[in-house]
Amino acid sequence: MPSHLEALERVVRGELPQPPAAQLIGFRLTAISRGESKVEIDTSGTHANPMGTLHGGILCDVADYAMGTAFASTLEEGETFTTLELKINFLKPVWNDHLVASGRVVQRGKTIGLVESVVTNSKGQRVAYLTSTCMALRGDDARGR
Repeated sequence: MPSHLEALERVVRGELPQPPAAQLIGFRLTAISRGESKVEIDTSGTHANPMGTLHGGILCDVADYAMGTAFASTLEEGETFTTLELKINFLKPVWNDHLVASGRVVQRGKTIGLVESVVTNSKGQRVAYLTSTCMALRGDDARGR
């Protein structure tokens, strides 16, 4: 059985599909290494809120995938994880643009980890900053997750 990191590397190479939510919204994992990841999306009017800018939930989804894959890349065999908390700061409005969400594990303990994501636009400007607290699960807690 491949490690979590090996499975994510296969997603980047296109050997395994992106997860259903990523396919639905249109974001994709484009880079992964232990404790770091990169997720990209080309936003359009289909991602807009009623005011015409990118819906904040889309930013959360893209960055959550970046943070989740960064954390997942640190998991050992038999471990899974869950997100305990996610916080977002919206820094700049987005319309139709190419966005990159970087995910990075800031601190990884035996069970709890702090992860961050910076989302940038095609000009390299920060449009959002997020943090997440993740919890590694083992044994019965990890089954079926």
